[in-house]
Amino acid sequence: MFLIIYLIIVMSNSLIIIITTTDPSLQTPMYFFLGNFSFLEICYVSVTLPRLLTNLYRQDKSISFMACATQMYFFLVLGVTECFILTVMAYDRYVAICNPLLYPLIMNSSFCIQLAAGCWVSGVPVHIGFTYWIFSLPFCGSNVLDHFFCDIPPVVTLACGDTFKIEILIYVIALFVVTIPFLLILGSYVKIISTILKLPSTNGRAKAFSTCSSHLIVVALFFGSGIITYLRPRSNHSARTDKFLSLFYTVVTPMFNPLIYCLRNKDVMIAFKKFFQRCNML
Repeated sequence: MFLIIYLIIVMSNSLIIIITTTDPSLQTPMYFFLGNFSFLEICYVSVTLPRLLTNLYRQDKSISFMACATQMYFFLVLGVTECFILTVMAYDRYVAICNPLLYPLIMNSSFCIQLAAGCWVSGVPVHIGFTYWIFSLPFCGSNVLDHFFCDIPPVVTLACGDTFKIEILIYVIALFVVTIPFLLILGSYVKIISTILKLPSTNGRAKAFSTCSSHLIVVALFFGSGIITYLRPRSNHSARTDKFLSLFYTVVTPMFNPLIYCLRNKDVMIAFKKFFQRCNML
């Protein structure tokens, strides 16, 4: 089942990358960020699912200390990148709908590349130090990680001694990379929705709502599960709940993202049809 899910995620997101880079009608900032988002989703699930598949196939559930730290580092960096890219995508829609005349000037190709690059590299330095600090904690008790990958809550649970400082740091980082982007996205959509409701054309309102609702669904799924996981008190953590939420935002959400964006977007569906027609002609 997990192998099928992984193949679906990789193939569907790869198709989105191909059509957003080859179809002339999709050479816009919105689809540039969608292509980045699709590539990110492939990287994101590849941090956890291949290791899980290997464990299930070999029936060997062990992981080395260094491999666990490496997995956590890349998972956190890519998670931060996803938060920022979703925020940038919301900003792109905000400019397109609320300032349409200035849109080509503001969202020029150079600025879009800078935004995308900023999203990809912003979490790298922070999480090098953060991951090092977590794995510098003393682990003197059980070495059984009650989880399917090396996430922060189950690893910190295994640490001995006082973990108060690291827990405060987790909340601070989660505030900056999860809560603030989420609030910025909500603020953008309050402005967007108020602008859409003022549009005179019914078709214009319907198209704008369709484009924005896809992004809002993805935001709700990803940020909702992430906020519950990292911002609720440690006393409320349970292994079963953590595993369910982690499975949701590491596997389920990436699997549905291509469907959410494609089925609700006529431009993407037309581009898909043209792509498959070209493939049949070959």
